[in-house]
Amino acid sequence: MAVTDVNNDDDPNTNTTCDKTKELSEPADFEKAINEAGFGLFNLLLLFVAIPATLANVFSTTTMAYILPIAECDLRLTLFNKGMLNAATYAGMIASAIVWGYLADTQGRKKILVVGYLADAVCVVCSSLSQNFVMLVSFKFLGGLIVNGPGAVLFTYLTELHGSKHRPRVLMILGMVQSFGTLILPILAWLVLPRDWEFKIDDFNVHTWQIFLFICALPSLITGLILIILPESPKFLMSQGRNMEALRAFQKIYAFNTRKPKTSYPIQHLIEEVPTRDTNANDVIFTIENKLQSADAENAAKQKAKRPHRSMAQSLREGWQQAKPMFQKPLLSRSLHVYLMQFCILLGLNTIRLWLPQLFASIAEFEHEYADTDESANLCVILDYSVNKTATAIATYTGECTANKDVSVDTYLNNIIVAIVGLVGYCFAGLIVRALGPKRLLTYGLLISGILGFSLFWSNSGLTTLIISALFITVCSISTSSLLGMVVAIFPTTLRTMIVAIAMMFGRLGALSGNLMFPVLVEIGCVPPFIMVGVVLIFSSALSCILPKKTTFT
Repeated sequence: MAVTDVNNDDDPNTNTTCDKTKELSEPADFEKAINEAGFGLFNLLLLFVAIPATLANVFSTTTMAYILPIAECDLRLTLFNKGMLNAATYAGMIASAIVWGYLADTQGRKKILVVGYLADAVCVVCSSLSQNFVMLVSFKFLGGLIVNGPGAVLFTYLTELHGSKHRPRVLMILGMVQSFGTLILPILAWLVLPRDWEFKIDDFNVHTWQIFLFICALPSLITGLILIILPESPKFLMSQGRNMEALRAFQKIYAFNTRKPKTSYPIQHLIEEVPTRDTNANDVIFTIENKLQSADAENAAKQKAKRPHRSMAQSLREGWQQAKPMFQKPLLSRSLHVYLMQFCILLGLNTIRLWLPQLFASIAEFEHEYADTDESANLCVILDYSVNKTATAIATYTGECTANKDVSVDTYLNNIIVAIVGLVGYCFAGLIVRALGPKRLLTYGLLISGILGFSLFWSNSGLTTLIISALFITVCSISTSSLLGMVVAIFPTTLRTMIVAIAMMFGRLGALSGNLMFPVLVEIGCVPPFIMVGVVLIFSSALSCILPKKTTFT
């Protein structure tokens, strides 16, 4: 009688199938699990959510720049008041940076995103109801306090929901979306602010700039509502030892992408990245059936039941243990290096970026008033004119304001052009990154930005100012994105959000410092503000030369 070889070792298809089954039955790491979840509808939904989320982040720091020329009379703004309004959001962000970073790395990404964006929407609506400078600056500070959390977590959340194959593209798309946000805002300002939509309800005045602020609350509201249906970051859950929840998150992503039942997700086990908070040291694997794969599962369950609930003090101790490596070698020197660079970069970038609408408004007004004369359109002359005009307007305030009729449409068109140049720059940034590498792009970009910052001093026309400022903001913004991308690569998963949050805190401290110093330096003279911008960016370029090149953590 012939004997049939049931193993059929000679059949390559059978061997391949067996190998695949064996591979999927073994515990999977994050990269393997996210690759099995696929790339499709879920990832497109993520990128869709990134649009209003990034718009909300851009709007939170930039809206004041567009209403300053319009609200100058209504709010009786001095030059320093304008600097305070530009800086108020950053002050709030600085005050809350460490708290948000700790919460995101211990409580989860999704919870911070949902609560943060919905709370920010409420805060922006309140700022649109402001009737004086004190109310507006207070709500802008509170808005910065709130939006800092979801703003920093969004970057980490999106990268942790993609595998290594797609992550670099996601980072670049985020940069493009941010440039898109800087384009939407001046278009929105152009559509709304020149309109005469002012009215009065009893003693409550509603101005066009308040309607503009109210509309700017919509991105935060939309983002918070959509994020409710999205899963927690499985990378975060695995780093916390919560593998059962991570498996459910992978299942949800798989179902979105393949339109198949969650139960057909092929991965059944996840490796333990850290000792789980829910089991003892003997436990090694969570499975999708919630079985404990250990030598003594019954004993582990009994010990788990006896374990008391963690107190606040215990939670704080755990948080300190998690953050402790940040204050030790090699992370301490590395993080301080990043913090200093971020301070200098955002000081230079956001000082020019947030004062640019005011500069364009002053240029347009100056060129209109002196159109039939030989008066020089040198930027220094225009700055002197703007300083004197603001001081005169405050001193001679009569209660009647017609500022919205005096702001030229060219002010908004120039800002739209700057945003378009930035968006085009990001379209080519991917090619430049591949040609130069992220570190060289960072170094050369910051050096060029510093030179362009200096060159604004020699601008002698509105067109020249437009060209230089557009190139400056584009190159400097791309460099900033490169630095954040390197931060994700050179720090461990459990500390990335906190490192990014603290780095952004220092960056916002730089932005706050620059916006408070700029009006002071302008009143001293024309040269100092541009020297400040150029020097800090060239210094950042030098610092970038000694950043680590390779990833040393996962």
